[in-house]
Amino acid sequence: MDVPRANVARRKRLIRSLIAVVVIAAAAAVTVGLSRLEPAAPTVDRSGIWIDTVKRGPMLREVRGTGRLVPEIVWWIPAATRGRVERILVLPGTMVEADTVLLELSNAELELESVNAEWTYKSAQAELDSLEVNLNNDLLQLEASLARVEADYQEAQLRKEIDEELHEDGLISASNLKLSRARVGELAKLHGIEKRRRESWEPSREARLAVQRARMEQAKAMWELKRAQVAALEVRAGTEGVLEQMPIEVGQRVAPDTVLAKVTNPKALKAVVRIPETQARDVLPNLRASIDTRNGIVEGRVVRIDPAVAEGTVAVDVALDGPLPKGARPDLTVVGTIEIERLDDVLHVGRPVYAQANSVLGLFKVTPDGGYALRAQVEVGRTSVDMIEIVRGLEVGDEIILSDMSRWDEHDRVRLR
Repeated sequence: MDVPRANVARRKRLIRSLIAVVVIAAAAAVTVGLSRLEPAAPTVDRSGIWIDTVKRGPMLREVRGTGRLVPEIVWWIPAATRGRVERILVLPGTMVEADTVLLELSNAELELESVNAEWTYKSAQAELDSLEVNLNNDLLQLEASLARVEADYQEAQLRKEIDEELHEDGLISASNLKLSRARVGELAKLHGIEKRRRESWEPSREARLAVQRARMEQAKAMWELKRAQVAALEVRAGTEGVLEQMPIEVGQRVAPDTVLAKVTNPKALKAVVRIPETQARDVLPNLRASIDTRNGIVEGRVVRIDPAVAEGTVAVDVALDGPLPKGARPDLTVVGTIEIERLDDVLHVGRPVYAQANSVLGLFKVTPDGGYALRAQVEVGRTSVDMIEIVRGLEVGDEIILSDMSRWDEHDRVRLR
């Protein structure tokens, strides 16, 4: 027969209590320990990031932007007069000379006006010729009248001298002598009048001829204008180059000053490069530049900087000094690099993504063993296209990550593998 033990149940409860206390204490200790541990560093693959080494030495400051080639000379051809497009002789893309006829217009009303203007001019010219003949006839009449008066005057003087001698001899009366003297005085006045008429005739002749000549020149100018307008119905290129645009069609009616065509010179091109406005403040005229046409690089210089900002960029005109590579044409997309300045001895490194000049950046610096990268505060100065000046926070030989590390902004340390 079994004998029950009175303290067994009590002992089991005590053991269970002790085990529970130990488990709870151990769990609390593990929790406290884990809370004091640093979170595990995320792992970054080296092959997916860009690492560069800090160096000291010369640094070339440059700015870069995309743009296109544009003609230095653009020749817009407007309509000189109204008309109707009869024929288009040259299509866009064709090389043209200055006297190449691009298209023909028609204007019957203008042609009639030209004929009328020509006859008006010829009529004015005939009137001028007739006036010259009439004036010459008037001159002959004046000279004939003057000659008659001079003859009568001389005859009267001679008669007076004879009458004076006869009067002294008592052969004629005093009244006859008085009449002779009066005749001489009358003819003297008439002779003076005729001489003044002759003297004033020349200025009068020139004035009348000048009026008629002005009318003739006016008619001639009108005729030449109409004739030039008729000639302009054959629209010519006006310059050597390539016909780039012709925004009209056969049968279309055009008004004066309507743009008929656009001619450019493909041999005289410049580059218009758009530089970000944050970098354009350092761009100055005459700075050296290089233009990449993707088929060759052409050297040039800055000739103009647009004072206005458009869509966050500034347009910079670059004159090309070297020969253009094959395939260069207007509107070709190019990449322009402008040299700002050369720095002789500065601490620099490759330019990190989104880095701005004269700012403080949080960059990941690789540890000496290469296993980790720690975040460091770095002050940077002047920037270039692919380099940036280090002011404070890094030394020569330090390695930093230049790639975009924004996805690890919450971490101050990353593991490299």
